[in-house]
Amino acid sequence: MPIVVRIDVELARRKMSVGEFAEKVGLTPANVAVLKNGRAKAVRFSTLEAMCRVLDCQPGDLLEWVEDDHTASQAPHEARR
Repeated sequence: MPIVVRIDVELARRKMSVGEFAEKVGLTPANVAVLKNGRAKAVRFSTLEAMCRVLDCQPGDLLEWVEDDHTASQAPHEARR
């Protein structure tokens, strides 16, 4: 998946556990694990806002786009579909 979730990096920087983070954001630890492991298909802006508030960071600190083999092999106009 070309979007990588970097919650684990921000949690480590703050020495915050998944359980503590989940409680402060209002998610279950299981849902945080889904986000951390890249299995989420979507993130609500309200959830992203809460995560940024708790971690005192920007959305770009939590989400990163990385080119994968499939995307790199497509023409630029095809990759945007």
